[in-house]
Amino acid sequence: MYQLKITLNGSKPPIWRRILVQPDITLGQLHEVLQIVMGWTDSHLHQFVFGPEIFGVPDDEEGGLFGFQVKDENKHRLSEFLRREKDFLSYEYDFGDGWEHKILLEKILPFDGSVKLPKCIKGKKACPPEDCGGIWGYQELIEILGDVSHPEHQAMIEWLGGNIDPEFFDLGEVNDVLAEHFQ
Repeated sequence: MYQLKITLNGSKPPIWRRILVQPDITLGQLHEVLQIVMGWTDSHLHQFVFGPEIFGVPDDEEGGLFGFQVKDENKHRLSEFLRREKDFLSYEYDFGDGWEHKILLEKILPFDGSVKLPKCIKGKKACPPEDCGGIWGYQELIEILGDVSHPEHQAMIEWLGGNIDPEFFDLGEVNDVLAEHFQ
């Protein structure tokens, strides 16, 4: 089993998740796991980056995506890239907001058949809302929400459909969704 730590780049304090996955998971399957554990809604394009190579969902038969050569994420397994502890690759979600994540192989653990994979074992902080302008937009949003006298406070509450708690992370709910999705 691989123990991975996923950290949202630029978040301070860090927004992160620790997960267990099988090493032979495809990058496409890992994308699904990341969407669930981070709290994204899979509403935007994404890619994995390992060195000079890009992996994702090619938008044509030649494997291109906006003029870049993209390798099919469903044809590549995580173990091709992360082989030793401390190896890492990058995952970007929503090219407009530019949510970049570092995926670090923290530990290689012995297989344990009693653990249903994938599984989230820990995490900190809430996922930012979609379309809030990237990490800087999220930081500004948190400041606005924390100041009831800010002129945009009420508009942001309405846009969000209610207030948010940036500290909230529900490990049980994440694992329930993972179990349902990966039955």
